[in-house]
Amino acid sequence: MSDTFVSTLNAAAAGYGYLQSIITRREKVFGMPPALGIELTNICNLRCPQCNSGSGLMTRERGFMSMQLFEKILEETGRYLLNINLYFQGEPMMHPAFFEILDRCGNLRSTLSTNGHFLSAENSAKLVRSGLSTLLISLDGMDQETYSLYRVNGTLGTVKEGIMNIAKAKKQFGRGPRLIIQFLVNRYNEHQAGEAKEFAVKAGALFRLKSMQIIREGSHHEWLPLKRRHSRYDKDGKSYSVKGGLPDRCARLWFNPVITWDGKVVPCCFDKNAEYIMGDLNGQTFREIWKGDRYSKFRQGILSGRKSVDICRNCISGIR
Repeated sequence: MSDTFVSTLNAAAAGYGYLQSIITRREKVFGMPPALGIELTNICNLRCPQCNSGSGLMTRERGFMSMQLFEKILEETGRYLLNINLYFQGEPMMHPAFFEILDRCGNLRSTLSTNGHFLSAENSAKLVRSGLSTLLISLDGMDQETYSLYRVNGTLGTVKEGIMNIAKAKKQFGRGPRLIIQFLVNRYNEHQAGEAKEFAVKAGALFRLKSMQIIREGSHHEWLPLKRRHSRYDKDGKSYSVKGGLPDRCARLWFNPVITWDGKVVPCCFDKNAEYIMGDLNGQTFREIWKGDRYSKFRQGILSGRKSVDICRNCISGIR
């Protein structure tokens, strides 16, 4: 059977397991995950105050994923995947073997999210020719003062130039990834969203607003946008909670796990400090972890009461 047929069949099996789990309220998993998040590194050049990596709140060790580990991941999961996300915490383009890793992805659909500080003309040409499917670039302000309030140590001019380098390379080679400009809305930049969208259109990119996740206790009032539609939280007395409540289900646990740079498998991209380790690829196979008791109990806990899991309280997955 071709890998395309296998990955499509596997995605259908994963979907069936998820639906059965919702209906019966009992965890059922069929097949392997159709998508995967891989943390190439948790090191970053920026110091964003509401980012686990940049803020200094991360307590786990820092490092770069080895090529050996990346090869193991692809060997054990590659033919089942519809998409691979080459990011989690940190800036993935800082990995010394970044383009070698990207090349190793081959025909897999791949997505990269970057803060945009490493998009030189040379790197942009490599990205455009690499086969990368989707490129997300963060652009969180339209003047240096506003931009650097959140993207601490960042340079707006470098990011804008990088975006245009990608646009030029796509035009030059007549191909390239789908380009998305992502605007993380906060109190200081929300008035510039329209200007950022105009810039995205000029670059031939899609434009996406993203609500800010607050990870520092007591700082909601400092960062949350004034317009309610831009915020993921509502204020309830003196506290804040995610709008819409948390349903007792989450597709991420059936479709899209995350692997940290050192081989720990965590349930989703909201476990930023790897507090809920489902297993370790340094001593286990991915299938053993995916089908293991620890993962099964965690999924069942979500089906029984998602609000009791602390990493879920900032998540908007499954909320309309």
